[in-house]
Amino acid sequence: MNHPVLTASPAVLPDWASQAINLADPRIGARGLYASDEFFAPLARMLKPEAAIFVPGKYDENGKWMDGWETRRKRHHGHDWSIIRLARPGRIAGFDIDTSHFTGNYAPAISIEATHCADDSLQALEQAVWQEILPSCALGGNQHHLLQISNDGVWSHLRLRIYPDGGIARLRVYGQPDTASALQAVAEPIDLVAMENGGRPITWNDAHFGHPSNLLLPGRGSNMGEGWETRRRREPGHDWCILALGVPGIIERIEVDTAHFKGNFADRCSLQAATALSSMPAALIAESQFWPVLLPETPLSMDAIHTFADSVAKLGPVSHVRLNIHPDGGISRLRLFGQVAR
Repeated sequence: MNHPVLTASPAVLPDWASQAINLADPRIGARGLYASDEFFAPLARMLKPEAAIFVPGKYDENGKWMDGWETRRKRHHGHDWSIIRLARPGRIAGFDIDTSHFTGNYAPAISIEATHCADDSLQALEQAVWQEILPSCALGGNQHHLLQISNDGVWSHLRLRIYPDGGIARLRVYGQPDTASALQAVAEPIDLVAMENGGRPITWNDAHFGHPSNLLLPGRGSNMGEGWETRRRREPGHDWCILALGVPGIIERIEVDTAHFKGNFADRCSLQAATALSSMPAALIAESQFWPVLLPETPLSMDAIHTFADSVAKLGPVSHVRLNIHPDGGISRLRLFGQVAR
């Protein structure tokens, strides 16, 4: 008898995490570099963007297949460790250390150190100066651990120490890329809202089938699940989300991609934009109702890239946009190309 695959429940994120991006997301460049041991499960699995799963009855040549990073049982003094490279150097607000499905085999404790290093080689990283940003703390099995830190450093690599051994299903590193100074030197138009450039969702009215952060990922979505999709609206109105640009800029061209959305794409979209007066979500919701129109309400079609230039209003430098979809549905990607404000 085949047992159903179990999927981990999502974490309920506090504001410091929900208004940040995951700097350990491999889709924007993060990578597991080194580990003291990967006997039961490789380090790369710990960074997967999908929720951790458990497959009853699934084994490989080393034992039970687990969806995360898991080391063998340590039979001598010491502890295991791993090093990951963040997608972009950035400031870190905190972590989600997820032990979902790890019950009798989770790591009992963890600490995290950080460094800024231009070289991924083990020799360079061993010689780098590391700072502990998360002191040793206890972990429990089969649960999310949302741990906020207070540190204003800009870091490129993390070293996880687990005491003494065991498994972690997922690591999320919530923060913000330190891209502003680098983008200021770029002369050509860039995607001002791209996640790798520091763009991030701030608040939204609905994300039942897909999170607004998917709008900002690189490339085209590989399926319908890699977009922002709301529930079917059964009342008047429309759905919306508010996004912060990675750096204030002048938007000149817009792309709206409905890849893989066919019977459920947003029928129409519009955008508003402004330099926000507040960074608080509640204030932004109220304020954004009166922002100038960047793109008037425009029809969309299924599974297509829509490009707008002539209809984009010349609003000057802006820091935030409000994407409205009428009345509901899904969009895979949003691109806002323009010049960084000097």
